[in-house]
Amino acid sequence: MLEVINDFLSGKVLIVLIVGLGSYFTIRSRFVQLRYFTHMFSVFRDSLRSSSEQLSSFQALMLSLAGRVGAGNIAGVGIAVTLGGPGAVFWMWVTALVGMSTSFIECTLGQLYKRCDADGQYRGGPSFYIEHGLGNRKVGMLMAFLLLITFGFAFNGLQAHAVTHSLNNAFGFDTTYTGIALAVLLGLVFMGGIKRIASVADLLVPVKTLAYIAVTLYVIVLQFDQVPAMLMTIIRSAFGLDQVFGGLIGSAIVMGVKRGVFANEAGLGSAPNVAAVAQVEHPVAQGVIQAFSVFLDTFIICTCTALLILLSGFYTPGFEGDGIALTQNSLAAVVGDWGRIFISVALALFVFTSILYNYYLGESNLRFLVGDNRKAVMGYRALVLLLIFWGAVQNLGTVFAFADITMTLLAFVNLIALALLFKIAMRVLRDYDDQRNAGIRTPVFDSAKFADLDLDTRAWPAKGEADSAKR
Repeated sequence: MLEVINDFLSGKVLIVLIVGLGSYFTIRSRFVQLRYFTHMFSVFRDSLRSSSEQLSSFQALMLSLAGRVGAGNIAGVGIAVTLGGPGAVFWMWVTALVGMSTSFIECTLGQLYKRCDADGQYRGGPSFYIEHGLGNRKVGMLMAFLLLITFGFAFNGLQAHAVTHSLNNAFGFDTTYTGIALAVLLGLVFMGGIKRIASVADLLVPVKTLAYIAVTLYVIVLQFDQVPAMLMTIIRSAFGLDQVFGGLIGSAIVMGVKRGVFANEAGLGSAPNVAAVAQVEHPVAQGVIQAFSVFLDTFIICTCTALLILLSGFYTPGFEGDGIALTQNSLAAVVGDWGRIFISVALALFVFTSILYNYYLGESNLRFLVGDNRKAVMGYRALVLLLIFWGAVQNLGTVFAFADITMTLLAFVNLIALALLFKIAMRVLRDYDDQRNAGIRTPVFDSAKFADLDLDTRAWPAKGEADSAKR
């Protein structure tokens, strides 16, 4: 039953929504993900001078990458290539390209409609822009519930499964014991809240990302003469032009989109929760940065994994096995047995930070539903740790099917909301464009120009009030 529902939702509904609306956002925004691609670096520089009381743009990026760069970049890519052939990689690229504009829109809206809580910290996300942008609290609660279920529970189970089975394959570690150890370590970080989670992400995300890219690039460089031919194979296979993979064109599209969305999360409504807590001068600034995180996740990391697999010589059409084992064996085929160990260690780091990110998303949306109820938060924390252990020993097919269904439902609600709020997002983007065109290096958001919107003036004071507060 899970497979039937999953095939319909993710094989038909998800493709139309993600690619269709993403393409519309891209065209209507005049390819904002490309226009402002280099501008993100000046935003990074400005973030270094932000208030220490709030997360900076860079910290928000590291936290979002903690979630985006996870099991999907290793296991997900392996599964996409196994079931869809090399052509699946091309459709992952397409999903990421249009997904960059989708992520820009949702993260800009997340910033725009963020709220300042009683402790002076920012909170926001899809539930907030649905409630305050569309004026619909009930749908906002539905969105919060789906985020809670998808990230707090389903994705955490999947991530736990990926790392424990990887360690079992590389070292023979019992999945039960590694599941328990993972739950204990995560519980220690959970207790520190968003500040501790962000601190851990600041430390681990750059390390895990750079180390993984370096090793995969090493493999690619060793066989660089084969890269152009393999890139052509990926493109030809995507359109059924390669005889070996001609029968997989349907699977290539479906698996490329599904695994692409799972890897970069554009359109799911997850990144806006993190983007909203950053301190920026203008909502668009955070939208630009989060668009870049999609690029880094898919075009860089997922492509490195795909080329590692396809160039290794280990992969053959009709390969049977899980994505983790495929990636491990592919690296080992080139560099020796230490490749399996490296993939396991890298995956452990990927998963650890991803679960921290997923946990925060769940807790943030739980607070939207029940307020600052300490008992509810403690109960949620305990349940997450139990489900992490469950995912560590559960069947991969069941975990993936459940995660795919909840992910598709989440994308459906969020993308409809983005379509309805698109004109407001474009209005904010035009304000940013106008200031940039006027020669203003760092545009500043003035809520007085948007008095008709339901904004929190504590988070976004009028320009005159903000200037007075700074003085």
